[in-house]
Amino acid sequence: MAFRAFFGILGGSLAEDIAQAHGYSKTPVKKAPEPPKEPVLKPEAGAMQVLGILQRDARLLDFVMEDITPFSDDQVGAAVRSLHDQSQEALRKYFKLAPVIDGVEGTFTKPESAGALAKDASAIKFVGNLPAQGKPTGGLLRHKGWRVDSTMLPTLNPKTNLSILAPAELEVE
Repeated sequence: MAFRAFFGILGGSLAEDIAQAHGYSKTPVKKAPEPPKEPVLKPEAGAMQVLGILQRDARLLDFVMEDITPFSDDQVGAAVRSLHDQSQEALRKYFKLAPVIDGVEGTFTKPESAGALAKDASAIKFVGNLPAQGKPTGGLLRHKGWRVDSTMLPTLNPKTNLSILAPAELEVE
């Protein structure tokens, strides 16, 4: 068998019985077909999803992209009231939002009021007359800040074209 294997390899053709005796096969093994790969969602998919929701539920992009210079302040104010209510409703539907510091604006507040977030440098921003050295011990609360406690966004379908935030509408008469 050794001689047959040696000369078979030299000749470029190993006998089937020798190949099988050593755990090999000359017949090609059929690979199982690979399952189709799901398209990978890009990092910006979430941002486009939120923009699409705000457009769908509140027509935010329609308002922001519109030239409002020909309209009076009263007309813009009336449009903003509706936009505000619808945007607020959409945000509450998909996000649980909370203030970073739940205090009264205009009162002296210490960073510890932010609880566990007090140690997070991105949670509190000191503004105004800052000391040259060291960190301030507190200041007047000018803005409570916002944090997201949870999100309830619908699952994204990777086959959906997320760059279409709102489809064009054609009325058939």
